[in-house]
Amino acid sequence: MNNGFYDIDPKILSASQEAMKLCRPYLDITDEITEYNQQKMLLAFQHARVSESCFAASTGYGYGDRGREALDQVFAEVLDTEDALVRHNFASGTHTLTVALFGVLRPGDTMVSVTGLPYDTLQGVIGLGAPSCGSLREFGINYRQIDLLPNGRVDTEAMKSQIDPSVKMVYIQRSRGYSLRPTLTAAELDEIASLAHRLAPSCIVMLDNCYGEFVEKTAPGKLGIDLMAGSLIKNPGGGIAPTGGYIAGKKELVEACSYRLTTPGTGREIGCTLGNNRELFMGAFNAPHVTGEAVKTAIFTSALYELLGYEVTPRYTEVRGDIIQAILLGNEQRLISFCQGIQKASPIDAFVTPEPWDMPGYDSKVIMAAGAFTLGSSIELSADAPLREPYAVWMQGSLNFHTGKLGAMLAASAIEG
Repeated sequence: MNNGFYDIDPKILSASQEAMKLCRPYLDITDEITEYNQQKMLLAFQHARVSESCFAASTGYGYGDRGREALDQVFAEVLDTEDALVRHNFASGTHTLTVALFGVLRPGDTMVSVTGLPYDTLQGVIGLGAPSCGSLREFGINYRQIDLLPNGRVDTEAMKSQIDPSVKMVYIQRSRGYSLRPTLTAAELDEIASLAHRLAPSCIVMLDNCYGEFVEKTAPGKLGIDLMAGSLIKNPGGGIAPTGGYIAGKKELVEACSYRLTTPGTGREIGCTLGNNRELFMGAFNAPHVTGEAVKTAIFTSALYELLGYEVTPRYTEVRGDIIQAILLGNEQRLISFCQGIQKASPIDAFVTPEPWDMPGYDSKVIMAAGAFTLGSSIELSADAPLREPYAVWMQGSLNFHTGKLGAMLAASAIEG
């Protein structure tokens, strides 16, 4: 449908109408998942007895902050875990993961990543590549990784030969990062965690759950995941949380992480909320719906660009484990044009033209399109990519499907123009 507000190539309009016909059954499936997760979230709020008093600001040490405790309870319930630690002062997803890793690993422990090389910004945390001050490696924590199979799947046979009872942590990155391997679904997470626990019964199976929350009905706590972490400016913040992150899992592990977040002995009992509780609660409540809108945007984009002749992953017919849609654009100029088209669909900074730049933590220039209400928010419509082969772009988010759909169409028009 074209309301005349935007100049869209007729070829793109025609392809978008066909894409909607193709992906309609999969949009309906997404709505069913969203309804399930939204009702689950509502019930968690009711079980936690959330009230207006939970929004009150605490200062100083933050002793007895009832809202902070209720929010932890809500997250633990919707993620099907024993406990959770949700805080506005987690600066990013990488910071949250770092607190979790340092919270439970000790000198001499071995961490094994079964999803190959972790996301770029976590490599410095582990101590891979150039030396980084304060890394796990500096603290005597050993690291190994099991590379993915050529098809991008976890190598379970290699796990059997490389994981033994001496391994302290089996680490899983659910989403693809800047790679084209498939995102892990709930069924695959269950298989990996089960195998890890058989090979090393006392190990901690830890999940980087970024981008994966509320995409499926089954939460990681039901899948043998002992500890997980994520960012509130992605799915679980619902586009409302201005910052923050969460750690969830077994009670004793979450407690250990709280001692790393603050201090041994005080842990979760301190940490004022400074009036952030209301936005974090609102974001959590809206998260299942907003995540569903982002997934629908990704499904439509996949169908549209496949019709336009591009290779996409995942395809619109596939089961999804996260909100990310990758499109192989073939060359640098198309990649840049795509991101500039997405920027034009943004409510914020639509007049800005994104250009590639040397972004800290990355080994090549990166271009990012993100006209977001919250800086860096990946649950809002955004697209980014390193300028390197195979010139794929990774798109994610959209607070609502209607503008997400428009963004995909404007990006296509920018490429075709």
